[in-house]
Amino acid sequence: MKVIGLTGGIASGKSTAARLLEELGVPVIDADLLAREAVRPGTESLAAIVALFGNRVLRSDGALERELLGRLVFEDPHARVSLEGIIHPEVRRLAELKLEGLRKSGAPVVFYMAPLLMEAGADTLCDEVWVVDLDAGTQLQRVRDRDGMSRREALQRVAAQMPPAEKAARGDLVIDNRGTVEELAALLKELVKTRVKGET
Repeated sequence: MKVIGLTGGIASGKSTAARLLEELGVPVIDADLLAREAVRPGTESLAAIVALFGNRVLRSDGALERELLGRLVFEDPHARVSLEGIIHPEVRRLAELKLEGLRKSGAPVVFYMAPLLMEAGADTLCDEVWVVDLDAGTQLQRVRDRDGMSRREALQRVAAQMPPAEKAARGDLVIDNRGTVEELAALLKELVKTRVKGET
C-alpha cells in the first residue's frame, strides 16, 4: 500500500484537498481527527495535558477546552513544545493503527493528511509527500477570514509552523492553491489519475 502524506501551512487548503480526494474515492486519514480522539475524556493524553496546564483547560463536561488551550500555547512556545510532546506520539500510534487496517483491507493507496506532518516526524510513515502551498498574503487573509483572528493572532499561528518554503522544498509534489476550489478539484483529479493510478 502506498502512503502519501498531505500537508501544508495553516489555511493552505489541506482539509479541502483531503475532502476532494475522498470524493475521488481515495481513503484519507485525518491527523486532526486523530488528535481529537487522542485527548478525549479518560485518555492518558488528556490527563497529561491537565497535569501540565491545570483544570482551566477542561470544559464543565470534562472535555478539552481547545480554544483556550490554543491561545495558551501560541503565546508560549515552550508550552506548545510540551503539548506537542504529549499529542504527537499518540496521534502517530493511532495513525499507524488506521494504516494497518487499510493495509489489511487491500487499499492500494491512502493519504495521510497532517498539518504538522514534517514537524512531528510523521513524514517517515509516507512514501511521498504532497504539499499544499499558497503565497503568504493569501494565507494570512484566509486565516483571518476563516478563524476571525486579528492580524497579530494570525501571524502568530503562521509563524508557529515550519516556513512554507521549507515545507515545499521537502515535499515530493507542490500543489499551488492560490486559485478556486474548482481549480484545486480539477488539479487533484488529474494528479490522482496520473500520479496515483498511473493512467495516461
